[in-house]
Amino acid sequence: MNAPDLADKPYAVTERIAPLVRRVLARNPSPFTYTGTQTYVVGDGHEVAVIDPGPADEEHIAAILAAVGEARVIAIACTHTHRDHSPGAAPLKARTGAAIIGCAALTLRDDGPRADAAFDPDYAPDRVLTDGETISGHGWTLEAVATPGHTSNHLCFALVETGALFTGDHVMGWSTSVVSPPDGDMTAYLASLARLYEREQDTVYYPAHGPAVEKPRQLVRGMIGHRRQRERQILRQIEAGHHTIGEMVPLMYKGVDERLWPAAGRSVLAHLLDLERRGLVKRENDSWTAIVTHG
Repeated sequence: MNAPDLADKPYAVTERIAPLVRRVLARNPSPFTYTGTQTYVVGDGHEVAVIDPGPADEEHIAAILAAVGEARVIAIACTHTHRDHSPGAAPLKARTGAAIIGCAALTLRDDGPRADAAFDPDYAPDRVLTDGETISGHGWTLEAVATPGHTSNHLCFALVETGALFTGDHVMGWSTSVVSPPDGDMTAYLASLARLYEREQDTVYYPAHGPAVEKPRQLVRGMIGHRRQRERQILRQIEAGHHTIGEMVPLMYKGVDERLWPAAGRSVLAHLLDLERRGLVKRENDSWTAIVTHG
């Protein structure tokens, strides 16, 4: 997770990035949101959808409305309910009358270190989409693709007409997603990555943070490989006598900003929980040991 260059970023500006797709960047950069949350306006006709309205920031809400122009917002779609994604839904609904349609409500106390990953307690969807359900307007159709892992309620949205997939925080070009228990689940995350890899119809990813992904299946294959490499690294750490997350992280994340180590520890925990489910490790209090099997 490298710090972005924020000079001349197009905050509060409408960017046309593809047929049927415009983008507005929120002014909420951080080590975990990169340059900020990217809100997408889908549709070129008189009906549009807004994906991930972002923070409830007046500058950003005004910029979304400017991007919408004279069109009618018929859906406000959220990929998940972390507070850098969904709080803008309520004020946008109040201004447009549009329904909030997308992921289910989820409010948990996140015991991890990511302040920006706190859940939005005020998110109130008018309609929850399940996997494969669609919303449509003039000239466009969005299909929900269930991708739990980063959060249990995470959805991606496929723009059927163009092959674009709005990936929220599930897949990002600039960084791997943080998977932080108790709600973040590495087993589900890896399964969701495998599912996206199988979707050959997706030709480009538009994530909530960072640049568009032009070779999506190649990136997803690399992300799966990265996660498998991490789990092998964890098993080697245990074999070397490092049995706690506090011992593992400084060795596994050398060269990474130490301020990010607590978040890295959450991903290590997520991997350990996945390995535990698979019968490869066991724990006693905060200590993890490998399970040796004899075939």
